[in-house]
Amino acid sequence: MGEGQVLHGSPYVEQIGKYADSLKQLSRTFLQLEEKKQAFSTEEIEDMFARVRDRVCARCEKCGWCWGENFVHTYQMGYDILSAVDQYGNELNTEVKRRLMQRCVMAPRFLREMLAGFHEARQNIIWVNRMARSRESCAIQMDTFADMMKNTARELENSIFSDERLEKRISGMLRKKGMRVLQTHFFMNGEGKYEIRVTVRAVGSRKVPAKDVVKAVAGAAGRNFILPCGSARMIGQEYETVVCMEGPLFYTMQGTARIGKGCSRISGDNFSLLDMPGGKQAALLSDGMGAGEDACRESTMVIELLEELLGAGFPAKAAVRLLNAALVMGREEIHYSTVDMSIFDLYTGECEIIKAGASSTFIKKGDRVEHLSSSSLPIGVMNRIELDSVSRRLEDGDFVIMVTDGVLDALPVGEQDILLETIIQGSDICNPGEMAHHVLEQVLAWTGREPADDMTVLAAGIWREQ
Repeated sequence: MGEGQVLHGSPYVEQIGKYADSLKQLSRTFLQLEEKKQAFSTEEIEDMFARVRDRVCARCEKCGWCWGENFVHTYQMGYDILSAVDQYGNELNTEVKRRLMQRCVMAPRFLREMLAGFHEARQNIIWVNRMARSRESCAIQMDTFADMMKNTARELENSIFSDERLEKRISGMLRKKGMRVLQTHFFMNGEGKYEIRVTVRAVGSRKVPAKDVVKAVAGAAGRNFILPCGSARMIGQEYETVVCMEGPLFYTMQGTARIGKGCSRISGDNFSLLDMPGGKQAALLSDGMGAGEDACRESTMVIELLEELLGAGFPAKAAVRLLNAALVMGREEIHYSTVDMSIFDLYTGECEIIKAGASSTFIKKGDRVEHLSSSSLPIGVMNRIELDSVSRRLEDGDFVIMVTDGVLDALPVGEQDILLETIIQGSDICNPGEMAHHVLEQVLAWTGREPADDMTVLAAGIWREQ
C-alpha cells in the first residue's frame, strides 16, 4: 500500500462469510442423511416372506407345517429364489424351479408373489438411491458455492482500501468537468492493479461522456484506466457508477474452424469466447456425447451455462463443478459433455487450462510446441468430478490451440499428439483464424476421407499492448 492508503474491512464481507459457513453446515447435514443402499434390509426380506405367507400360504392346508416346524426349509427356499432372481432374472434356473415344485403345492403362485415382492423392494432401493444421489449433488453444489463465497469475501476484504488524498484529487478533477461526486470506492487486485468506482452525475442539463470520467480519474491517479465493456456511455442528471479499471498489458484474438461428422452442417461441438471480470478472457470448447442435434443441444447448454456463471464472476473450477452437479442430479440417463477452458489473465499473461474429459491442448511458443493432455472424466457422469488444471505464462505472439476428440481421433492411434504437434510447429501463421483452418485442413488431408466425428479447432493468440 502507498502512503495515505489504508486497508479496511467491511461488515458486508463478514456477513458473506457467515452465509458461507451456514451453507457448509447445511452441506454436511445433507451428506449425513440416509446413505445409498447396496442390499435389502432384514425388514424388507421379512416383508417379502410375510407377503407370500398372507397372500398365498394362508389358504393352503399345509401352511401351518411349512411356516411352523418346517419354516427353516421354507425360508431357505425363499432365499434361493431371491438369489436366483438376482442372478438370472425372472426366469430363474431349472434347478430352483424343480425344487420349488417338489416342496410347494402352490408353487406358481408362491413364485409369482415372491417375484412381485422382490421387484417392489428393489424399486424402493432405486428410489432411495436416487434421492441420496440428489442430496449428494445438492450438497456438492452448496459446498462449492460456499467455497466460492469464502474466497470472494477474502479477496474482497484484501482488496478494499481508502485514500483520502486521491479521493480529493478525483473529486476536484471531476468538479472542473462539471460533475458532482457522490462517493468513491477503491479496490486493488492481487497483482496490484487498481479498480476505482466513482458514483457521479452531471451538473445542470448537460451530459458528460463516461470516458471523460475515466480520463479524469486516470489523471488524478497517474495510472492508465479503461472503461469496461457494457458500461454506460453518457452521464446525465441521475447518479451513475463509473467503473475505472487499470488497463491490461495483453490482448487476445481467437479463430475457429470446424466440420460436422460426415460433413454434416450440425456439429455436436460448441465453443465460446467471452470477457470475464477482473481483466480475464476465456476460450470455451465443449464436445457433446455422440454427434448430431442431440450432441449439439447438450454442448450448447453446457457452453451457455458456463457463459452465465463465468460472466457473473464465478471461479472457473467452481463453475464447472456446479454445472456438473446440476447435470447429474436432474437426469435418469447419463448425458456427458467435455469441457475445455483456457482462461487468459490479460494483466500477467498467465493462462490457466482446465479440462474435464477434454482432448489435448497445444501451446505454441515460437518454434516449440507443448501438448497438455487430460485423464479426467467429462461432466454429467459422476457427482464428484476431478478437474485437470495447469497454468502457463505466455509471451507476446504465443498461441493456444484447443481441439475436440474428433480431430485427434482422425490421426493414427499412438501418434495423434506427435502428428498434431508437427502440424502446428511447421506453421508460421500469425492469424488465429488462419491457424485454426490450417490445422483442420492438414488433419483432413492426412485422413483423406470424410470426418468420422465432429471436428473443431479453436486457436487463441496473445499479444502485448503497444
